[in-house]
Amino acid sequence: MRLAIRDAVNRASRKPFHWGGLAGYQQLEAIVQALHSMPREADTAYLHGLAVQVDRALQKSRWLAEDLGQAHDWLTRIAECLRYPPSAFPASGSQGSGLSSAQVHREMEALLQQFPPDLQWQPAQAALERTWRRLWRTCGSDLLPCYDIRGLPPDNLKMEALFGRLRGQQRRISGRKSTRPLRDFGQYQVLFDAQSEEKLLQGLQQVSQEDYREHRGRLAKAEEARQQLCRWHRDPVGTAHRLVEQHAARRIELARHATLPLPMIA
Repeated sequence: MRLAIRDAVNRASRKPFHWGGLAGYQQLEAIVQALHSMPREADTAYLHGLAVQVDRALQKSRWLAEDLGQAHDWLTRIAECLRYPPSAFPASGSQGSGLSSAQVHREMEALLQQFPPDLQWQPAQAALERTWRRLWRTCGSDLLPCYDIRGLPPDNLKMEALFGRLRGQQRRISGRKSTRPLRDFGQYQVLFDAQSEEKLLQGLQQVSQEDYREHRGRLAKAEEARQQLCRWHRDPVGTAHRLVEQHAARRIELARHATLPLPMIA
């Protein structure tokens, strides 16, 4: 019992849908119920004293646990609105499902309107509401294309796991910590890791080339600001000189166009 209590009050977790503090509180509730069910005898006096201490801890944090539980319920509703994880919504990815980014956007906006937490007495829900609104405002449009492009997953967890495994193999084979060669030859290692070339080609063809080029361009455009900041951090002098040179070249080009004669209109 003491080991279970120690585990409950120190439980940690990193999974988005499994919160260690909430699971630990529920574990304490189960422990105290078992302790109260024991008969009051001389041999159980210590356990009943332990139950009093656990009761005091539960009573002290009950309001916070209720707030945390409601926030967890809202997080689950957000995931259901996004049809996440995909394994729980197999019909949403089918061709005739009728699900679109516009529908998900409307449902998410309606869900946001239904969530007015008390900022003073519900700190967990208030923190979720602030983060939810900020992420939906800044990153919501980047989450929606996967509902319009058939075969595009809503996350890159499988891809990250694949390249993580490839990095581990690269370190083990070469004995080096750096895995930069994967940037140049990673596609060939993916080919070797595939069960067959036909299945790899079938996976690549799930998204049309037109959709891939369009969204690849959008991604490159969205990454321009971050890449520019990285250049400033790594080489501020060289980045400043390159920008000045680009500005000078642009001025020369504009001046040249200004001196060209206008075409005659018949």
